[in-house]
Amino acid sequence: MKKDVNKVVLAYSGGLDASVILRWLQDTYGCEVVTFTADLGQGEELEPARKKAEMMGIKEIFIEDLRKEFVRDYVFPMFRANAQYEGTYLLGTSIARPLISKRQIEIAKMVGADAVAHGATGKGNDQIRFELSYYALKPDIKIIAPWREWDLNSRTKLIAYAEQHQIPVSKDKRGEAPFSQDANLLHISSEGKILEDPAVAADMDLILSRMVSPQNAPDKAEEITIDFEAGDPVAINGEKMSPATLLTKLNEMGGRNGIGCLDIVENRFIGMKSRGVYETPGGTILFQMRRAIESLTLDRGAMHLKDELMPRYAELVYNGFWFSPEREMLQAAIDHCSSVVTGQVTANLYKGNVLITGRSAPKSLYDADIVTFEEDTVYDQRDAEGFIKLNALRLRLRGRLLGR
Repeated sequence: MKKDVNKVVLAYSGGLDASVILRWLQDTYGCEVVTFTADLGQGEELEPARKKAEMMGIKEIFIEDLRKEFVRDYVFPMFRANAQYEGTYLLGTSIARPLISKRQIEIAKMVGADAVAHGATGKGNDQIRFELSYYALKPDIKIIAPWREWDLNSRTKLIAYAEQHQIPVSKDKRGEAPFSQDANLLHISSEGKILEDPAVAADMDLILSRMVSPQNAPDKAEEITIDFEAGDPVAINGEKMSPATLLTKLNEMGGRNGIGCLDIVENRFIGMKSRGVYETPGGTILFQMRRAIESLTLDRGAMHLKDELMPRYAELVYNGFWFSPEREMLQAAIDHCSSVVTGQVTANLYKGNVLITGRSAPKSLYDADIVTFEEDTVYDQRDAEGFIKLNALRLRLRGRLLGR
């Protein structure tokens, strides 16, 4: 038995793996375990987690609703950057880890724990995201990563360990699970098992839980209007909503219209490729409609610079560097840029698509008097000749040098 830990704060879902980790920590380290269960909008009842922890002798149990903080302080700031990892992934799993880590460290300080633990495997990104955040917030904290220490490397061994220690195993856990899922208010991800061959089509009827497939979506479009203030959505169809309530509503609307399913192979930070199926209905709507209001309100130079910063920002979030100084620097620039992004966007939701139909802003940079194809007295088209010749000068000099 290891003796170098007195008290550890465990990120605890109440599931089979987490319950095995809880018992393993008690057996291996002989330490007191404090459980922390976060409600991030995963759609599960959390009280069973409390009962399981109590049954296993846990005295300090934290179960907290973090949906408001999650959307307001993590999801919305990330969406101001229009962040997409490798051009497609809206970072639903990545953005949840910093908040869980932050709260674990806060609880560790509160209860006098000298260690934290997580249930991420040694193959994935989450171990990196958790641990980079832990170290950023408490540099000398001890971290326990059971999947890197134990020999319970199969479902069979996990179940055998659980039964040996009287940990309840539901019937659906005895067979091989079809895939591994992670869920929060922004998305649901499915990975592993039947999805591990990227050449084989995913069975969406088996996988999808937050949305219908585009083929099964209604044949009639559903209209939606979103109001934005300083870069963030504040109302749907004229009804003001809190950040978490608004994203929940977008999930419902997007889900029933088959919006937000993504099947990709991505590059993990740890070095391997992995295939995942992601359901992000509300986030997909928000991404598209936010871009529409930016098109009216952002200066071209500012918009293009932000687009150049986005891949770097998205990679930082994906790789677990939320609490890094460079992410904070980028966030400051993005937030400054977003301060003018205020207005209203209308779209039709139809069979997996977000079709923008209108946008307006009180401080729009779009000037109909200038862009009109009719006669105007605002813009002298002859001015374009000098602009073109100035920009063409270096090309003409090079052309002459090349003998063209």
